[in-house]
Parts: sequence; C-alpha cells; structure tokens
Amino acid sequence: MDRSSGEVKRRCDNHHPTVWGDHFLAYAHLSGANEWEKKQHEHLKEEVRKMLVMAPSKSLQNLNLISAIQCLGVAYHFEHEIEESLACIYSCYEELNGEADETDLHLVALRFRLLRQHGYYVSSDAFRKFADDKGNYKKALVSDVQGLLSLFEAAQFRVHGEEILDEADNFTTTHLKLLLPTLSNSLAMQVRNALKYPINYTMVIVAARKYISFYQEDKSCDEVLLNFAKLDFNILQKMHKRELCDITRWWKELDLAKALPFARDRIVELYFWSLGMYFEPQYRFSRNILTKMLCFVSVTDDIYDTYGTLDELTLLTNSIERWNIDAVEQLPSYMKPFYRALLDVYSEVEKELASDHNKSFRVNYSITTKKKLTRAYFQEAEWYHGNIVPTMEQYVKNGIRSSTIPYLTAASWLGMGNEAMKEAYDWIASEPPVLVASSIIGRLSNDVVSHEREVERGDVTGVECYMNEYGVTKEEACTEIRKILENKWKDLNRGCLEPTDVPKVLLMPVLNLARMCEFVYKDEDAYTVSKNNFKDIVSLVLVDPITI
Repeated sequence: MDRSSGEVKRRCDNHHPTVWGDHFLAYAHLSGANEWEKKQHEHLKEEVRKMLVMAPSKSLQNLNLISAIQCLGVAYHFEHEIEESLACIYSCYEELNGEADETDLHLVALRFRLLRQHGYYVSSDAFRKFADDKGNYKKALVSDVQGLLSLFEAAQFRVHGEEILDEADNFTTTHLKLLLPTLSNSLAMQVRNALKYPINYTMVIVAARKYISFYQEDKSCDEVLLNFAKLDFNILQKMHKRELCDITRWWKELDLAKALPFARDRIVELYFWSLGMYFEPQYRFSRNILTKMLCFVSVTDDIYDTYGTLDELTLLTNSIERWNIDAVEQLPSYMKPFYRALLDVYSEVEKELASDHNKSFRVNYSITTKKKLTRAYFQEAEWYHGNIVPTMEQYVKNGIRSSTIPYLTAASWLGMGNEAMKEAYDWIASEPPVLVASSIIGRLSNDVVSHEREVERGDVTGVECYMNEYGVTKEEACTEIRKILENKWKDLNRGCLEPTDVPKVLLMPVLNLARMCEFVYKDEDAYTVSKNNFKDIVSLVLVDPITI
C-alpha cells in the first residue's frame, strides 16, 4: 500500500488480449455431418473394421495397421477389435520374441510400444538381442530409419530399472538427428516431429492432424483408412467448432474478461486443453464442464499470482473455504463477480447431475479439490509477499496441488460415466504416485519455460528453489529438473500399466494432462503467450478442415 496516496500498488503481467475475438461465435448455425458424410463415414468405417479383423493378429501387417489407426486418431471407433488383437499378442509375447528369426527391430519395437500403450506390462528384455555384451546397441542398426524411429517411440514408455531403454533413447535420438540431412523431405519432417513430440508425450488430436499429412505421403498408405481418417477429423471438427461457439457465448455473457482486465482471456485455448483431455464425441458434456472449470482456474491463478494483495487473498481464500454466497460481502469489489460466478457454475453442474444420484456427490469432491488448489496458490502468494524462497521439497510438495492436476482430474470426471465412483475420488485425495507424477510434470515443465518471466515479477519457481538450495546456475538447475521430469514420466508410465488402481478410462485424463503440459510448455508458456505458434496449432485443429 502506498500510504501517501492511499493507492494499492499491484503487479500486472500485461497479458495480450485474446487472439480469437468472436471468431467461433460464427459457428452458431453449424450443423453436424450431412447425409453423404454420414453414409460415407459408416461405409469407410466398416471397410477399416474388416481390414482389422482380416489381418492375422500376430503379423507385422496387423501391428502396422493398429499403429496407423491410432496415429490417425480413429482408434476410438475400433477399441474392441484392437483390444482383442493385442490380448492375443500379449498371450504369446515371450514366445514371439524368442523366435530365432525375430530380428526385425521395427517389428519388436512396435509390438512392445503398442502393448505398453494399452497397459500390458511386457518385458523390455526383447531389445537385448539388438545390443552387444556391454549393453550398447549394434552399429548395424544405424541404417534402419524405420527401426530407429520405432525404437525411439518404444523407449518413451519405459519405467524405472530399464537401462536397455534408457540407452535406446540416447542411441536413437543421437542417430536420428545425424540421419536427418540424408532423409527425403517428408520422412525428415516425420522424424523431426517425432523427436520433438513423441507419441507418448503429445496431444492426441494434434498428433493425428499432423500424422494425416505424413501418412498420405507414405507409399504404403491405405487409401480407405486415409479417407476415413480425413472424414472423421472433419466431422469431429464441426462438432468441436459448435461446442466452442456455445462456450464462447457463455464466456462473453459472463463478462469476467471485462470485469477483470488483468486476467488472461483465453477461452479458446482452455477449450483446447479440454480437447487434449478427451476429443471423442461421447465426452461432449465433460468438455463443456471442464472448460468452464478451467476458466475459473485461470482467473484464480491470475488473482493470486499477480493482482491480489495478501490481505485480499486472505479474504478470498477464507471465502472459498466457506463456499457460501454470504461470504461475498467481505470481498473487495473486483473479486465479487468472480466469486459469484464461481459458485454459480458449480450450482449449474450440480443441477445437471442432480437427476443421477450416482453422480451428484462428485460436485462436493470437486469443491474440496478447489479449496486445496486455492490454499496452494495462497502458500505461493505468502512466499512472494514474505520474500521467502522455500526448499525444493517444500516447493514441490505445494506444487503438486498448485499444478492444478489433482483439481482438473476431479473436474474432468464430473461429466463422465459410472466409473467415477466415490472410491475413485478418494484415490485422488490420497495423492497416489501416478497423480503426483503428472502433477510434478505439470508444475516443473511450466517453471522451466516461464522462469525468466516469473523472476521478473518476483515469483518463486522450481528453478529458483533449485538454484538457491544447491548453489548452481540456471542452466544446471534446468538440466537437473529435466532429469526429475524424466523420472516422473517413468512413474507415470508405470502407473498406467495393469493392474491399475482406478479404471483406465479415469487414468487417461491424468496421463493426458501431463501430455498437455509437455505440449503447451515445450518451448515457452504457450498458454500465456498464445499469439505465437500455438495460434497456428489451434487453427490446424479447430478452424481449417482437411481437403478430401
């Protein structure tokens, strides 16, 4: 407080305005697939299904087909067929790898990756035949680009204690980079994209959009599958545009962007986060709820991070703890519309879930995680206002919650099916290793790219905590933090393998949140500064249809 003038000195990040404006309101009258598209879609879908059923389950042909279907983003249509096929392969996995002529690196790596992706805990010993006595991969493999690429993707599913895959990651990364200048344009683009955005670390629908371009350049491309993937993408895009139109209208009517001009206005980017969690048609209701919850997370973050004084934040934290409209009276004027809107959005969700008694309890659980998130934000504000740099352990412990991952996991389940029962929400509250891993990935990957901006405004980051505690440079701290992230990915990979603590459908948002953080915080904080490359990626997925 500047006592001479009576004015409150506030921090401000000067966020750029929304880059989308009212663009998506134009899709109010957009209808879904037309009659021709529906018929063609159904016809092509059946043709692809026949291909899956006809391919011998243990063959390379079948593995390539499953991989292509997944990479093209249409696997959700064929879950039963793919699961049956992989269960069959899993049942004789050791036997297949034990065959003397099984020396095709692409085949062995692809089989391993698909099984791990689907939760099968298969042994990585299958790769020892490609290494010498010292555990180094044989030099002869260097000329096998497809094999190297498949081994690289397989290595991203490794867990702790798999040195053979740690070495695979180093070996393939080194040699694929060296090979880049020798490759054709289309293959070089595919390799470059894989090195930056491995299958396990990226947003499924973005990867699918890019893979469609790579796949149509491939000589072995199947035209039926390609045409189905293109049509499916365009039909989904129409649905997503309409959803985003409705969400944009809701956000504009709420008018929080005008009431709180210091906060980031990123409704399109937040919907994009929801798409990263689940893009399939059956999650339409879930996406709507989750995007609204994300809006309030973003605004809450900006109030605690930059605008609010410690006294104001104390009042807001207490009001959120009370979770009662009467608590609005104690808040400063700028917080009142935010607090009312926060309670309103939860009341709306509660009404929508009220008809199903098996789901209505979820709202209370979600409110509990919101309170935990707010307390974590308040702790960070106390560190800032007290000029305190916590230990790395203290920072990470609080960062599990301030990452928003536990909260967003609970929010992502609000609109889901009957798998999200009370036991699953109790699992979130227990902060299990897989959820902790995803949270630390979210917290620290953000810190690494936004460290400079955060330091400028005086905030504490994991990078600063590490530098302060261990007396190292920023570069050394970032290197060590990247090692922490690599280990947390191993924890996350392990937690997604059977038997899992909660149904796989509930684990996917936990995994996809970590993927979104890897994706959005790859080179910069692309959520906060969304006017750069992120805008082009959003256009690719949500604006421009694919030419068929």
